[in-house]
Amino acid sequence: MKRENTAGRTIAIASGKGGTGKTTFAVNLVYALAQREEERSVSGRREIRLLDCDVEEPNCHLFTNPVFTERKDVEALKPVWDSSKCIGCGKCAEACNYNAIAVVKGQVILFNELCHSCGVCAYVCPESALTETPVPIGIVEAAPENELFYFAHGLLNIGEALAPKVIGELKKHCSENALNILDAAPGTACSVVEAVGGTSAVILVTEPTPFGLHDLKLAVELMLKLRLPVAIVINRSDGVDKIIADYASEIGIPIAGRIPFKREYAETYSKGDVLIERFPELRENLLNIFDNLQTAAPPVPESQDFVPLSEAADPFKKGTAKDYKEVTVISGKGGTGKTTVVSSLAQLAEYSVLADNDVDAADLHLLIKPEVREAHDFTGSIKCTVNPDACIACGRCAELCHFDAIFPDGPGNGMADATYRIEELICEGCGLCVRVCPVNAISGFPNVTGKWYVSDTNYGPMVHARLGVAEENSGRLVAQVRNKAAELTRELSLEKLLGDGPPGTGCPVIASVTGTDLVVLVTEPTVSGVHDLERVMRLVAQFEVPAAVVINKYDLNLEQTALIEEMAEKKKAKILGRIPFDRSVNDSLMAVQTVVEYGDSPARRAIIEIYENLRSIL
Repeated sequence: MKRENTAGRTIAIASGKGGTGKTTFAVNLVYALAQREEERSVSGRREIRLLDCDVEEPNCHLFTNPVFTERKDVEALKPVWDSSKCIGCGKCAEACNYNAIAVVKGQVILFNELCHSCGVCAYVCPESALTETPVPIGIVEAAPENELFYFAHGLLNIGEALAPKVIGELKKHCSENALNILDAAPGTACSVVEAVGGTSAVILVTEPTPFGLHDLKLAVELMLKLRLPVAIVINRSDGVDKIIADYASEIGIPIAGRIPFKREYAETYSKGDVLIERFPELRENLLNIFDNLQTAAPPVPESQDFVPLSEAADPFKKGTAKDYKEVTVISGKGGTGKTTVVSSLAQLAEYSVLADNDVDAADLHLLIKPEVREAHDFTGSIKCTVNPDACIACGRCAELCHFDAIFPDGPGNGMADATYRIEELICEGCGLCVRVCPVNAISGFPNVTGKWYVSDTNYGPMVHARLGVAEENSGRLVAQVRNKAAELTRELSLEKLLGDGPPGTGCPVIASVTGTDLVVLVTEPTVSGVHDLERVMRLVAQFEVPAAVVINKYDLNLEQTALIEEMAEKKKAKILGRIPFDRSVNDSLMAVQTVVEYGDSPARRAIIEIYENLRSIL
C-alpha cells in the first residue's frame, strides 16, 4: 500500500454498479475540499476541479447548479449513404462488426444507435457510396467561474453509442496545476475505461450488501487490469460491513473510509442539497478519507464464472399459452431498485421466462439463484494484433484508427526503426487496421468477449450473460439474451417474458427495449431520479414502446414524487405503484432473498399491488 500524494493529481470516483452513492461522494468531497481551500491564505490555495464523466446520465450539475459559459459540440464521423452511387453489393454490411448496416433489396439501411463510427463501411465500399460526415453526438459544457470550484460535464445524445469520445473531450478540462476529481460512470464498460484511464488513483464506492460485493469485484478486476491504484469507500455502512471488509483484506486493497446509513442523508440528497452543508460531521469524515488516502494495486484476481450442472436435468415445464407478452424493467440510473423489483415480480409470476439484460453488471442471479444448464461463449468482436516481424512501421493503421488505439512500440525488425502495437483495452474490434495494412502485418480473429447462459430457477427458465470486463458490444450480447429468452418462451408456450434491463440510455438499453410489449421504469423521488427518468422516457418514446412507472422510496420526498406522477401523466405512462422507504428491503438483500420472500413488510405489500396492476395491464 502507498499513501497518495494528492497535490495536482487526478482522482476518479467509480463503482461497480449504480446507486452506491458515487456521485454523492464525489460532489460532497469536492465541496469539502474547495471550502477548505477557500479558508486558506490565497498563496496556499490550490484549484479544485470536478468533471462529471458519467455522460449518459450526468447528475453532478443538479447539486452544483453551475452557470455554463463554455460549450463545445462533440462530433463523430458517421456514414452517409448516396443511393445514386450504390450498387447494392452488401460489402458494407458484411464488414460491419456492430450490425449497424443492413442491405435489403439493394437499399442500405443505417442504424445510427449501433454505429461506432469506425470507418470500415466507407473504406470497403467499392463505389464510394458511403462517405464519413461529422455528426454531433453530444456536448461538453464548462463553468470555469463556478463558485468554489471549476466544473465541467459531458452529455451524450440519447441513443448514441460513443460515450468514450465525449468523455475524452471532457477530460481535456483537467489541469496539471489542479486537483481533478472525476465522477465516472458505474460498471466496467468502455466508458469507465476512458474515464479512469491515466488517473493517479481510483476510489471505488460500494455498499455492504451481496450486490455491492459482487459488483465491487468486477470494478476491482477492471482497475487492476488497468494497473491503477485503488481504495474502497463503504457507503451506507451500519457497522455490519464485514462482507466488504473481508474481501478488501483478502485482495489487499485498503478501505479508505465509511459513510453511515442515515435516512436523513437520503432525504437531503433527494432535494438536490449538498449534504456537508447540513451535516458538518460528514465534511470532516470526507476530508479525513481524502487526507489519509492509501491505495494498492495487487495482482489481478481470477474472474468468477458460472459452472453448468454436470448431471442431466429435467425438462422445463410447459404451459398452454398461444402467445406471450414481454415486459422489460429499466431505470434511468442505477440503484433505483430495479433488480429488487424484478426478482419479486418473478416470484409473484410463479413461472415465466426471465432474461437478465444487464450484461455489464448482471445481478439478478444473486436473488434468483439459477442452476446453470448451458454455457456458451459470446464472440462480440474481433481481436487485432500486429506481427512485429512483418510490420514496416508505415503508421497507416495508427493514422486511420478512429479510436486512437494504435501506438509505436519497441525496436524494429531491420526494415523499420519501430513497430506498432494495438492497445487491447482501447481497441473496439472494428477490423479497419487489418484492411488498411499494406503488408498484411495485422491479423484479426474472433474475440470471445463474454458468456451467456440458460439456467433453471424456482420461477422459470432464465437466460443471462456476463460481458467480460472492459469489453465492447454489450448491445449485441443483450440481443443474444433476449432472442434466446423469446425462443424459450415460444417453445414452452409460456405467457410472460420478464426482462431486467440495464440503466442509462445507451445501446444496451436500446437493445433491451426495442420491440418489447411494455417497459416498466423504476425511479426514485430525487432530483437525479427525475432528471434521469425524463431522459429514459424520451428514449422509450423514440421506439414507441408503452411505458409504466414504479416509484421506489416514494415517501422520501413527496414533492419529487408529485413531479414524477405529473411527468408520467404527460407521457401517458401509468403509475403501477409506489414503494415506501423500508429498511426491510436492505435487510432482504443482506439475507440474499427477494423482498416478497423475506417476509411481510410495507415494501412487500406495495410490490404485490404493483404485480396485480401489471397483470391488469397485460
